[in-house]
Formats: sequence, C-alpha cells, structure tokens
Amino acid sequence: MSDALDRIRSTIDAHDVVLFMKGVSAQPQCGFSSVVVRILDHLGVEFHDVNVLADSEIREGVKQFANWPTIPQLYVKGEFIGGCDIVREMFQTGELQALLEEKGLAPA
Repeated sequence: MSDALDRIRSTIDAHDVVLFMKGVSAQPQCGFSSVVVRILDHLGVEFHDVNVLADSEIREGVKQFANWPTIPQLYVKGEFIGGCDIVREMFQTGELQALLEEKGLAPA
C-alpha cells in the first residue's frame, strides 16, 4: 500500500488540480464524478484526472491518503478539498471559484 500512497503523493505534487474519480473526465463512470467534472469544466479549470477503477491499490489508497471514504476526491495545489457534495456546495456559494483564484488557477 505504501507504493500506492507514494504514487498518490507524487501525482498530487505534480499537478495543480487533481481529481481522483471513477472513469476519466471525458467519460465519468459515476454520477458523483460526473458532477465534479462538469463543475471544473464549467469553471474552465485544467485538471489531471486519475481513474481509480483502473487501479484497485490507488482506489483504496486514496481513501486512506485523505482519510475520506468516498470517491471522487478533489485536490487543489496539494490540498484535499473534498468529494462531490463539498465541491458542489463550494461551487454554489462561490467558495470554489474564490479558492481557485486565490491559488492562481482561475482561467483568464
């Protein structure tokens, strides 16, 4: 499992915005992943997607890594933001846009 945790850490370190999800951004495999992809696309944010269905070690590891039991999981600049409900709520209140702007990730 430590190998999976190392791979998760290096993925998060290598990309400003990472979404651990079921499927890929072009073809989400669950409704919750689809919602987060649509929000990020709507905001025009570039992100790296990781299909947890393709690697069971990553799927289990990401839950341990963030101490968060569900997928999708969104990271911004190394910080765990949350899953679908949190991302949707932050989007609706404007918090997500503000966070992305603060981190220099809002599209021009």
